[in-house]
Amino acid sequence: MSIRPEQYPAMMNELRSAFDQGLTRALAWRRQQLDALERMLRENEAAIDAALAADLDKPRQEVLLGEVALLLSEIKHARHRLARWSRPRRVSTPMVGQPGSSWVQPEPLGLVLIMGAWNYPVQLILAPLIPAIAAGNAAVLKPSEIAEHTAALIAELVPRYLDSRAIRVVEGAVEETTELLKQRFDHIFYTGGAAVGRIIMRAAAEHLTPVTLELGGKSPCVIDRGADLRSAARRLVWGKCLNAGQTCIAPDYVLVHPEDRPALIEAMRAELEAMYGEDRLASPDYCKIINRRHFDRLVGYLGHGQIAIGGGSDPASERIEPTVLIDVSPDDPVMQEEIFGPILPVLTIDSLEQAIEFIREREKPLSAYLFTRSRKSERRFESAISTGNLCINDVLMFMSVPDLPFGGVGESGMGQYHGQAGFDRLSHLKSVMRRGRWPEVTVRFAPYSNFKMKLLKLLG
Repeated sequence: MSIRPEQYPAMMNELRSAFDQGLTRALAWRRQQLDALERMLRENEAAIDAALAADLDKPRQEVLLGEVALLLSEIKHARHRLARWSRPRRVSTPMVGQPGSSWVQPEPLGLVLIMGAWNYPVQLILAPLIPAIAAGNAAVLKPSEIAEHTAALIAELVPRYLDSRAIRVVEGAVEETTELLKQRFDHIFYTGGAAVGRIIMRAAAEHLTPVTLELGGKSPCVIDRGADLRSAARRLVWGKCLNAGQTCIAPDYVLVHPEDRPALIEAMRAELEAMYGEDRLASPDYCKIINRRHFDRLVGYLGHGQIAIGGGSDPASERIEPTVLIDVSPDDPVMQEEIFGPILPVLTIDSLEQAIEFIREREKPLSAYLFTRSRKSERRFESAISTGNLCINDVLMFMSVPDLPFGGVGESGMGQYHGQAGFDRLSHLKSVMRRGRWPEVTVRFAPYSNFKMKLLKLLG
């Protein structure tokens, strides 16, 4: 039964009571919950496939690749390192602090609210839960109501597998979310757009609650002179068409030299046909757009510039062909807003430096990509571009490395997770110092003197 807004205060009291009694602190409990989460994913593979097919027409391989496999990898990674992450982290103690020892002790924050997104509705609600559990927190999950079938499945499965004394699911839309945000949490983890991110921050400010915001932005892809265009085209097409472009780290636009543009376009055309056939709207390996509102928004972008590849759409199935646009103006709406769909503008630039300048004139992206054969270009791009995540000669694949922190910077978000970064983000790293009682160093005590002053400077 869904939890109603008037029940939220009671739910919060129950969860906080379980946390305060120490339920979630034991490493054994944390491991049990991670094990149960893994069983939930493995034992309900068919149900997860069906829910994602109903919401997004997502092919089974994309369910595995973009949702479940990443979660299983993160669970395994956290489970194997849980004891090490949780133990005290020794730090050196200066002379002035002797005799003594100092360390950092990770401890749970308390009660964490996790708000997922609709584009990867399994992964983006459960991936933050993994470090929340590993760090010893209680949690409330709020799946996106836009992916309604998946949200309902999450609400059904989580109570069957995870400890309801410490982990609950809340369903609903704007009204329920608004009421939920009035409650006092110890951390809020939100994945979605910047507009709602600002609403989250305003609500969090009422209780001085820290937030992690995983947002989006226009992730650029630069094709350097001399790059392997065939490899770049194949990887670009895969990364842009995965989930029909409804991926926050998908390449949002391409910058390429004018002389390389024709060859890149032709290579992308060949790769699209190889992956999705001639009738791409009917491909079983290609998702639909989540709903009619987003479909209409994306179709509106097709009127800008010139269509080099694709451009077809089907309102009945809410599908849009993978589309490449050329001769787009930087002032067009398709270049002003995050696309979040299978439309890829290809703009021309005369040099890597011009590409860097173009990117730096805009908000900091969640991800940035460079295809190059030059280590000099690679080093220049890495040092010049401020981005949440950077990938050289591929797209999206940094997500497969659990030890790489994932998160945005500036307009694309704040805070990182995955691996130890997520554990630390959802922990309080408490500073602890233990002093010995003997010998007593009296130089810090009154009465003060010039001799003590000189000695303190020496010790400092």
